[in-house]
Amino acid sequence: AASTEPEVRLELTNCEVIFRWWKISLRSEHRSAKPGEAKDTHEEFLENSHLQVQIALIFGARVLDYVFNLCEGKFDFLERLSDNLLLSIISYLDLEDIARLSQTSRRFAKLCMSDELWEKIVHSCCDTITPDMRALAKDMGWRQMFFTNKLQLQRQIRKRKQKQGSHRTSHL
Repeated sequence: AASTEPEVRLELTNCEVIFRWWKISLRSEHRSAKPGEAKDTHEEFLENSHLQVQIALIFGARVLDYVFNLCEGKFDFLERLSDNLLLSIISYLDLEDIARLSQTSRRFAKLCMSDELWEKIVHSCCDTITPDMRALAKDMGWRQMFFTNKLQLQRQIRKRKQKQGSHRTSHL
């Protein structure tokens, strides 16, 4: 069955908000539906409650807030950065700042707790990462490994090696 839901597109330029809609259908009652377009300057959009309601209904409140902020000249450049770039930046922060940053949004909480971040941090703190350390980090996670003191790490690596040794001999 062909969809009778209208197709919509929201476009933001440096000075305009453009909202376009059209309907594609094989049904005869919808063939006469013409495409439409609402084009407002940023200032006009901030006053156009009808268009704001349409955008909220179709795209959600989060998109409406984002469009509002852009029209008011409030740009969130961090939102546009890739996770990999943000992880590289975060890896240079102090631990207290990472803890604070993790409380600012779901995205930053996820990035600040990610294994990728803590692997970067461990690499920046350690001269060498041995294969045993890498294997232990795979088991326990890089964050946990970072916060575990050296004696405990050495003990855990030793236990891991013993367990692997006994596991191998039991299979022989």
